[in-house]
Amino acid sequence: MLTHLLLVLTLGLSTSVASTDDTDHRNPAGLNVVLIIADDLGWMDVSPNNPDTFYETPNLQRLADSGMRFTDAYAACPVCSPTRGSIMTGKYPARTDTTEYFCGKRQALLKPAAYECRIPLEEHTIAEAFGSHGYATFFAGKWHLGPEGFYPEDQGFDVNRGGFQKGGPYGGRKYFSPYGNPRLEDGPPGEHLPDRLARETVDFMRTHQEDPFLAVLSFYSVHTPLMAPKPLVEKYTAKRKTVEHEGPRWKPEGARHARQVQDHPVYAAMVESMDAAVGTVLDGLEELGLADRTVVIFFSDNGGLSTSEGHPTSNVPLRAGKGWMYEGGIREPCLVRAPGITPAGSVCSIPVTSTDFYPTMLDLCGLNALPQQHVDGISLAGQLSDPASPLQRDAIYWHYPHYGNQGGAPCGAIRSGNWKLIEWFEDGSLELFDLSNDIGETTNLADTHSERAKRMHQALVAWRAETGANMPRPNPDANPEKIAKHHRQADRASREGPWR
Repeated sequence: MLTHLLLVLTLGLSTSVASTDDTDHRNPAGLNVVLIIADDLGWMDVSPNNPDTFYETPNLQRLADSGMRFTDAYAACPVCSPTRGSIMTGKYPARTDTTEYFCGKRQALLKPAAYECRIPLEEHTIAEAFGSHGYATFFAGKWHLGPEGFYPEDQGFDVNRGGFQKGGPYGGRKYFSPYGNPRLEDGPPGEHLPDRLARETVDFMRTHQEDPFLAVLSFYSVHTPLMAPKPLVEKYTAKRKTVEHEGPRWKPEGARHARQVQDHPVYAAMVESMDAAVGTVLDGLEELGLADRTVVIFFSDNGGLSTSEGHPTSNVPLRAGKGWMYEGGIREPCLVRAPGITPAGSVCSIPVTSTDFYPTMLDLCGLNALPQQHVDGISLAGQLSDPASPLQRDAIYWHYPHYGNQGGAPCGAIRSGNWKLIEWFEDGSLELFDLSNDIGETTNLADTHSERAKRMHQALVAWRAETGANMPRPNPDANPEKIAKHHRQADRASREGPWR
């Protein structure tokens, strides 16, 4: 099998299938795919990126040790739905007009850009792409990509366990059964949601262990509400007493404050519970004899929540968090294991983004590329076999013309090489950072490197024109004093509580 896989990669996987109707060539590489997506998990929340993290993630460490860790992997947006949509479609959210979480509404100095609250049915999702090649397709967990009629089963998934329009587990007992979820039957009272979703995933793999499959396990964890099994909370409450931290616990970020230390017991328990669920899936692959023919990808949809809604985690040394265009909001944990291809324990520092998963998964499985669909994605198959292999991409782009819950403002960004430029739409100001020397984005170099800032800004503007990105508009009814008061109240309220 290894010889065949390497031959497929050498010849170019995107041309290895002559016809989707030829049943003898529907899965030439012999691989399945398990895609695991966490919600609001920060880059520094996992031990592969942060050996000193307060949280315990042995199963993610196990995955990193057996696969590849991408150090510079990015979500397509600093909030959830747009990034999840980019994974499903292989397109930047700006191109599909899905640039905000579905469906948030905030107004301030600018009127946020118009956007869609669903992934258009016309998009050919990853599930439809794999299904057309005879793969069984499965989805479990958070969908948040449209109302009924746009659920996973309407977008190519054969099985849906728990995916509907809500962005969090807000019904029933939330993270514990009964769930009050119209797409997930209740389990025994007190059953824990991440564990249930992992077991549903293993049950699907068991049913289809002789068939090619695509399984997407999309955790609701570690999104609010902040709640976890009591024994784990007690464990981290005790561990919190051992944490020593020099310096301030909070640092101003705009009108908010960003958490500077990881020691939130409930959040830590949520992270460990999610990690244990990942372990359930990895164990299931081993027990079913599928580990050596299943690609496993782990990713998070946006950065850790550090400036709002309890401020449960710290992304330091990254700046800010969810809802912000700084690295804390968009740089994500990304682990990939491709059997027979990925050197165990390898590390790739090439910048990649969430649109890349679509063509990568097709490529690894030897299936036809769909360049008219995943137009903004690039296959990472070459990097997965050789992490130093160059990637033919000039830049990665972002467009977030909205006000989220976390204090960020409408903006766009571009990363080219180690340089990153942010444009703030309220006043047109630019920030330029050299990430190779300033991962915390502390020093704005837009004035001292004005020509570089100008070139990057021109590229960003041209990209927006090419994608047809919608822009915010002036808001004549804006009340700056009222806006500032809202931010102060939100910041103060979310920093008060038993785990502040």
